[in-house]
Amino acid sequence: MSDSLDSSPCSPKDTASLTEWLDYMQQIHVSAIDMGLSRVLPVAEALGVVQSAKDDAYVFTVAGTNGKGSTTAVIAQMCQAAGYKTALYQSPHLSAFNERVRINGEMVSDQTLIDAFGKVETARLKCGLTLSFFEMTTLAALLIFSEADCDVWVLEIGLGGRLDVVNIIDPDMAVITNIGIDHVDWLGDNVEDIGAEKAGILRDDISLIYGTAEMPNSVKQAIDKHQANCYQVEKDFSYRVIDATTWQYSNAAVSMQLPRPALSLINTANALSAVLASSLNIDTHAIEQALQSVKLAGRFDYRESHNRHWLFDVAHNEQGVEFLLTQLLPLWQQHLANQSTFDTSNQNDQASDAPATIKMLFSMLADKDIEKVVQRLTEAGLPISEWFIAEIDYPRAASTEHLQGVLLNYVDGAKIHSLDRLQQATDAVIATSQSQDLIVVCGSFHTIGEALVALDDNGLR
Repeated sequence: MSDSLDSSPCSPKDTASLTEWLDYMQQIHVSAIDMGLSRVLPVAEALGVVQSAKDDAYVFTVAGTNGKGSTTAVIAQMCQAAGYKTALYQSPHLSAFNERVRINGEMVSDQTLIDAFGKVETARLKCGLTLSFFEMTTLAALLIFSEADCDVWVLEIGLGGRLDVVNIIDPDMAVITNIGIDHVDWLGDNVEDIGAEKAGILRDDISLIYGTAEMPNSVKQAIDKHQANCYQVEKDFSYRVIDATTWQYSNAAVSMQLPRPALSLINTANALSAVLASSLNIDTHAIEQALQSVKLAGRFDYRESHNRHWLFDVAHNEQGVEFLLTQLLPLWQQHLANQSTFDTSNQNDQASDAPATIKMLFSMLADKDIEKVVQRLTEAGLPISEWFIAEIDYPRAASTEHLQGVLLNYVDGAKIHSLDRLQQATDAVIATSQSQDLIVVCGSFHTIGEALVALDDNGLR
């Protein structure tokens, strides 16, 4: 591909809005995904973000197929609770782009992003290079963290590891949550190839937290090559549930009984291991405080809205669905047990005598393995009475017809409601469900984001 700027649109004016900047950055590069660091490094060096991170901040970099968002959220919350000025970079977002860039838990302002985009654009033009949307926006996030003089940077890898733009920053602590089959067009179709890409975040003599009990040889080889210190779950640290409110974390040095967070325990254990293995001063009080307050929209995210009970989860591949089901099955039993206490005070929508069921609000991207996701959801033994499907507003979205075609292999057609847009599907599931039902929304970040917008539910902070 060419890096020529000849056909690039003109840079936004000084008065441009955040939306205008985001639209512009979608247009200036020939492909949405363009793996590699050769174009982005000169711009990063011109901005000074690489040197700033090396000299002034402690950096956690988190890669993995699933669980990156929860892991980064827990690390950031623990560092913030300990008094460190903490930067958190995650992707993608659900409703507002600002969700991706946070300092001490707060999304940065539109103007902060606009100012950073302008500086990245100036540096890009001086270097005579084109950058993808993700490269431009990631550089802007790193520049914001540098200018804010943050003590700790917690960075989530967007895709893979080795060639992801986040990897221009040398981490002090690396985390690989897990390795599954996803993004096969970019990372490979087997765990060895994918593991090699994710292990690309390692540096010499670094510490690595590895969050599953089985490790591909490619990751072992990378650990040996870099002489990294690896702490692996079930080998170097472990965790177990004690009761509904307490869990236990143990490693060779400590054993701690801690409050259960709203996020998954495996991701929490990985995050805690990273914090404990770091050089930061984070005491038990800060850890406990963080676990009691941490949350992340769209990750096993239970809410009540419109006199309905909702569960939002971004599960979009087979491994993600397995994790969702591990948590959903016990939640469903608890939901049934607690039905009688649910608020049915709305006289226009009293609970019926019908048994509670699960309604699925579902959509996915076309380049995901929709067949495996649907198969696993339908074979889990859950009482899913109806499916509400629609195409999400995204270029890579699966069409409603394609979603329906896959579902018909596993679900009676009478249980499938096909709508044109997710707004309509959200309205339909509210209209046809009862207040004792549980509505599960999953399949993509974009599915969750559009559903939350449809509900006008702004509880994303």
